[in-house]
Amino acid sequence: MPSRGRHQSTSKECQKMIRKIEKLDGVTGVIIGLSYGGKSLGKGGRTGAVKIQRPEPGGLKAVTQSAKGLQELFIRIKNGKEDAVAKEIERLQ
Repeated sequence: MPSRGRHQSTSKECQKMIRKIEKLDGVTGVIIGLSYGGKSLGKGGRTGAVKIQRPEPGGLKAVTQSAKGLQELFIRIKNGKEDAVAKEIERLQ
């Protein structure tokens, strides 16, 4: 499933991480949201790093560190797989 959202330009590192996330068991898609220039995940937040913010109905709200700032993500997940997917995302980094 292709990534969808209002803003689809993101760095190569972020695109690689999004493709890895899309391959995880239980993930049905990744929706790319708005980007915020000049912001960062903080210490150790390298380009392509993903931080899960919170669970939402239907998936997980997350952000990724792009070359120019933060990029919002919504990771669509099958019911009951939220915790397993969140742990796998942490392991990918």
